Amino acid sequence: MKKTTAPKLSIIIVNYNVAYFLEQCLSAVFQSDCASDIEVIVIDNASIDRSAEMVQTKFPQVRWIPNQENVGFSRANNQGIAIANGTYVLLLNPDTVVEEETFSKVIQKMEEDQDIGGLGVRMVDGKGNFLPESKRGLPTPLVAFYKIFGLSTLFPNSRIFGTYHLGFLDPKQTHEVDVLSGAFMCVRKSVLDSIGYLDETFFMYGEDIDLSYRITQAGFKNIYFPETTIIHYKGESTKKSSVNYVLVFYKAMSIFANKHFSQNNAFLFSLLIHAGIFTRATLALVNRGVKKLFPLLWTGGTLLMGLYLLTLPWKNQHISFPTSAFTVLIPSYFFVWSSTNLLFGTYDPPFKISKAIKGSLAGTLIILAAYALLPKALQFSRLYILLGGLWFIVWTFVDRFIQFYLFRLENGWNPLRKNRFLIVGDHDEFLRIKNLLIQNIQDVDYMHGVYLKQPYLEAKASEENWIDTIPFNDYDEIVFSAKNLDASKIIFYMSQIKYKALDFKIAQPEADFIIGSNSIDTQGEAYRVNINPLSRPENLRSKRFIDFLLALGFLLFSPILFWLYTNKIGFIKNAWDVLISKKTWIGFTLDKNQKMDPFLPRIKAGILTPLDINEAMSPDLQDKFNLIYARDYSVWKDLAFVLRLIRKLDR
Repeated sequence: MKKTTAPKLSIIIVNYNVAYFLEQCLSAVFQSDCASDIEVIVIDNASIDRSAEMVQTKFPQVRWIPNQENVGFSRANNQGIAIANGTYVLLLNPDTVVEEETFSKVIQKMEEDQDIGGLGVRMVDGKGNFLPESKRGLPTPLVAFYKIFGLSTLFPNSRIFGTYHLGFLDPKQTHEVDVLSGAFMCVRKSVLDSIGYLDETFFMYGEDIDLSYRITQAGFKNIYFPETTIIHYKGESTKKSSVNYVLVFYKAMSIFANKHFSQNNAFLFSLLIHAGIFTRATLALVNRGVKKLFPLLWTGGTLLMGLYLLTLPWKNQHISFPTSAFTVLIPSYFFVWSSTNLLFGTYDPPFKISKAIKGSLAGTLIILAAYALLPKALQFSRLYILLGGLWFIVWTFVDRFIQFYLFRLENGWNPLRKNRFLIVGDHDEFLRIKNLLIQNIQDVDYMHGVYLKQPYLEAKASEENWIDTIPFNDYDEIVFSAKNLDASKIIFYMSQIKYKALDFKIAQPEADFIIGSNSIDTQGEAYRVNINPLSRPENLRSKRFIDFLLALGFLLFSPILFWLYTNKIGFIKNAWDVLISKKTWIGFTLDKNQKMDPFLPRIKAGILTPLDINEAMSPDLQDKFNLIYARDYSVWKDLAFVLRLIRKLDR
């Protein structure tokens, strides 16, 4: 028989192109101890990542509401609230993982105290660190001033300066607070019907502050409830350093001030907001500039200086180089070696000495070939060119070595370490996860398992004592099997393991992905079977390089190639668009809505597509061909495809 009683809890999740996170979130939701007393409503803001297919196949009990466009967080949540049947409504982000007892504990707490209007829980990020946005104070002008100008960061536990995140309140104790996080916000449906739903003026950020404030204004309490913990991967601090975040967040604060504060206070708040935008945006740009420019100036400046110093042995032998060597040739050599190293991925993490050797060798060969064409007066020394190539290899090696050991930068080089994994799960899950990691991760040193009995596993421990017996400094990542461990245990382990260098990930059962987050400032990452080589920076650069060369060649020889094409103007236009990086010669096949799978690499629209390469095949297989193209990408295949389909370049 169908259930006729109303559910106790309505869970509303707004989704936008996060199918992997959503699947993990829903898996945890339906493993809760009161799964039979909840309804789940997913509002999708026009995702193109197969979220709909995943939900309808794996979670048919979900009420799926698709939008034709991204209507924003507030409006989408309101769509769900309007059709919710539960006594309580929970706004839940898709990038969260809840414990099995989370919902029952939350419902019990709210039923014990009828004065509670809204309730939030303790949140941790993907590394098990407490998220301060779990509890917040009202952003009054003074509180905003402390936050905007960094005083709340300098004195997080101060009762004066730390009011925004209420750092002076014990995060392990239940407290009445001003503001709850929209990532997990449980509200009585009767309260929402009374005070109104989310304010749709807020497109993103600020709507939870506004709703929290209206709850307290109506005479109800907002409670921070740490008796249960959830993982929130992205967190409020995601991309805090970006200028876009600063603009969007402080715009939301300005809307809130104009709505709820007096005219004088709103004016003062507005001044603070604009001062904060200017200050934070300036800091964000300076920070980004320093991070980008300093390594470039340090590495490039040292390499160029070394090339000039290499002339000293000749000078000591009273052999003079021509003036053009110092003003034109040496800078040109530097440019060629730098370009070939960039093309071969020398500067991309993880650093590999083989890339530096290949890049410098390729540059040396190009320089030697050009050297042979120079007038005799400019051919000052082939030995110098060979030494210059060697200098590029040696210094790049030393530079990356220094960057790792002194500054621990991700593009530094640690010759003694590869990726080292600890997998927590049973034998079958260990083998499945191990296979998934091997397919997607380069330079794996070893993978060990907890409480597994295979003789080749060095890490032997029982489930009960493994935290006390495992040397965590021997590993880079711990992968938990969600099939063998419930969410509460995973969250407990993440919180107990205090080794900061470790990253945590969760592998869902029978899924081809592993989700985690290396830090609160990242978007989280998903290891996926058949992850494609085209996504690597060096291959994207190589693709752009071959596009440029072919386009330039086609334009130069267009008077000869004209006879191949009916649409001669179309051919010239396509070549020009590729030359200026508006298009690429071979791109992905788009769906019927002219959209591309967001999990594929971001490349320009193509003149040709994988379906042109496999023109005898059905268009229904376009996703498969896109994946095969990305997975098997190489410069030589691109070149072969363009030459093979050269008569179609006028489309």
